Amino acid sequence: MPLLIVALGVLLLLIFIMKFKLNTFVSLVIVSFIVALALGMPMGEVVESIENGLGGTLGHIGLIFGMGAMLGRLIADSGGANRIAITLIDKFGEKRIQWAVLFASFIVGIALFLEVAIVLLVPIIFSIAKELKISIVKLGLPMVTAALATHAFLPPHPGPTAVASEYGANIGLVLIYGIIVAIPTVIIAGILYPKLAKKIVPTAFTREGSESFGVQKTFKLEETPGFGISLFTALFPVILMALGAIVDMIQPALGISDNLFMNVIRFIGNSSTAMTLSLLLAIYTMGIRRNIPVKKLMDSCSSAINALGMLLLIIGGGGALKQVLIDGGVGDYVADIFAGSMMSPVFFAWMIAAILRICLGSGTVATLTTAGLVIPSLAGIPDVNLELVTLATGAGSAIASHVNDAGFWMVKESLGMSLKEAFGTYTVLSTIVAVSGLVCTLLLDIII
Repeated sequence: MPLLIVALGVLLLLIFIMKFKLNTFVSLVIVSFIVALALGMPMGEVVESIENGLGGTLGHIGLIFGMGAMLGRLIADSGGANRIAITLIDKFGEKRIQWAVLFASFIVGIALFLEVAIVLLVPIIFSIAKELKISIVKLGLPMVTAALATHAFLPPHPGPTAVASEYGANIGLVLIYGIIVAIPTVIIAGILYPKLAKKIVPTAFTREGSESFGVQKTFKLEETPGFGISLFTALFPVILMALGAIVDMIQPALGISDNLFMNVIRFIGNSSTAMTLSLLLAIYTMGIRRNIPVKKLMDSCSSAINALGMLLLIIGGGGALKQVLIDGGVGDYVADIFAGSMMSPVFFAWMIAAILRICLGSGTVATLTTAGLVIPSLAGIPDVNLELVTLATGAGSAIASHVNDAGFWMVKESLGMSLKEAFGTYTVLSTIVAVSGLVCTLLLDIII
C-alpha cells in the first residue's frame, strides 16, 4: 500500500506539472500534503514534517549553492569562462576540436550550473562551427555531455550537493570520486557515442544551430582575464575541497593526531568554507584586480541569486516530499522489502533515481525523492560507502532526458534539432551518462 501511494503521488505530480502547468515547487508541496495524509500521518505532524524537510535540505546546501552560483556568474560575466573555452580550443587545434570542446566544457561546467553552461558555451561553439564549416551538433554533443556529467556528479551542483547532505556523505570525497567517474563517462558519451549517432540520425549532423543562441554576450579576448587566473579561479573550490577530503582519507591511515595544521586544512576544505573563499578570490581576480567597480560585481552576484530563487524552492520542495516519505514510513517499508536482499545499495539508489527521473523530468527532484526511499535501507547495511551511493543517485538522475525535462528542450532548440534527432542524440547520450556513471561507480565500490 505505501508503494502504491508513492506511485499515485508521482502520477499526481506529473499531472499537476504537465497537464495543469502548475509551478514545480507548488506541485511538490501540494503532493507532499496529499501523500502525508494518504500514508496516515497524524494531521498535527504533517506540516512539521514538510517544514523539517524543506528547512533541513536548504539549511546545509543554501550557503554552498548560493556561493557557487555567484562564483559561476562572476567567472561568466567577466569573460573568464569564455577565455578558458577559447584558449583550450585554440591549443587543441582543428583535428581535436571535439576533445577541446569536451575539456573546456568540463572545466567551465564545474563552476557553472547546467543551463548557464549551455547558454554560455553555445555561442562559442556556434561561431567555431561556422568558421570550420562543420555541424554545430558535432561540437554540441561533447559540450552538453560535459555539462550534464558535472551537473550529475560534482558539487557544488544542486543534485549531488543536496543528496550528499541527505545521506551524510563527505562532499569533498564525492567531488574526488565524481571526477574519477565523470572522466571515462564523458569520453564514452561525448566522444565515442557521437560517431555512432552520426549513423543513427545523420540528419542531425547537418544542423547549423539556432541563430538566437548564437548572439549571446560576446567578449574581446584581450579584455578578458588571463587563462591561468581564470582556470585557477574556476578550479579553486575543487582544489580546497579535494585537500580537505585527502586529509580525511590519509589522517586515520597514517595515524596522525589532530593538530593545528590538520584542523586548518580541514576547515578550509569544508565545502561551505571552500565556496566562500572561492567567491572572495573571484571578486578579486575577476573584478577588483581588473578595476571593475565592486557595485558592478555585486550586481552580477545579485542577478545570480535572483535566478536561483525558484530552483532553491524546488530543491526545498523535493526535500519536503523526501521527509514525508521517511516520516510516513515508506522508507522503512522499502527497507523491509529489500532486507536480506543481495542487491547493492549503489545499484538500488541508481535504479530508484532512474525511475523517478524518467517520470518526473527533474534530476534534482528525482535525487531528493530517492533519498527518502533509500536512507532507511542504508541503516541495516554495514560499511556502505555513502559517497558512492550519492554518485549512483546522481547517475540515475541523468538518465533518458526527454520531453518532461527543460534541459532536453534547451539542447534541442540551441542545436537546432528536430524532436526525432534530439531523441537519437541527447536522450541516448544522457542514458549513456547514467549507465556509464553506474558502471564506474560499481567498479569504484569494488576497489574502495
